[in-house]
Amino acid sequence: MRERPGPTALLEHILGAEAAHKLEQRIDRRIDRSGLKERKTLEAFDFDFQPTLDKPVVLELARLDFVRRHDDLVITGDPGTGKSHLLKAFGRRACEQGIRLRYARCVDLLDDLHAGLADGSYPRRFKSWALAELLVIDDVGLGQVKKHGDEPTAAHTLYNLIDRRHGRASTAVSSNIKLSDWGRYLGDATLTAAILDRLAMHALRIDIEGPSYRQHVAHERAAGSGAKRAERARPARPDADGG
Repeated sequence: MRERPGPTALLEHILGAEAAHKLEQRIDRRIDRSGLKERKTLEAFDFDFQPTLDKPVVLELARLDFVRRHDDLVITGDPGTGKSHLLKAFGRRACEQGIRLRYARCVDLLDDLHAGLADGSYPRRFKSWALAELLVIDDVGLGQVKKHGDEPTAAHTLYNLIDRRHGRASTAVSSNIKLSDWGRYLGDATLTAAILDRLAMHALRIDIEGPSYRQHVAHERAAGSGAKRAERARPARPDADGG
């Protein structure tokens, strides 16, 4: 017969469960405030599908010591190779560790700052991005960079932010285009060179050379759907005593 826990053990269990629940709530609030909408994990990343990716290096980065050193991180590679998954997983780890995170796609970050120029809220918005202990700028090169009238170029806007954070806080970036193409994408080759110069000084680099995981999943689903349609279309076999 199992011995029932005493009052002290029962109280410790209740307090421990309550503390764990409150911690989970704090982590959820950090994630919500960060702008991170997808809660990716490293456990769900298919390292076997990207054999050129050095798994021990990724797991070391996931400790987030580079954030505490104020180093930067640049991940490059073709679309669908897992760059965003890794950055979102690192972002989630940051929230779990109590590190102040801000996450945005590059075009959304630029749109937010340009909106601040239009409505007078730029200083507040800029400060919010600049003060994050870890700023994740995802998908550089994906989506159209907008410019209206006499607004500064995307390169100018991004340079101001990177320059403010340089050596003070970590910035993690993923790029779907070659770094040499950033100047054309951001609209100013000179300022883009200055951005890359600052990122490169304290940056860790990962380049993922491999196929698109999204396309792989899409092909598997299409193949599975085709097999099901073929099975439904196949005529039924006659019974043993049928004509």
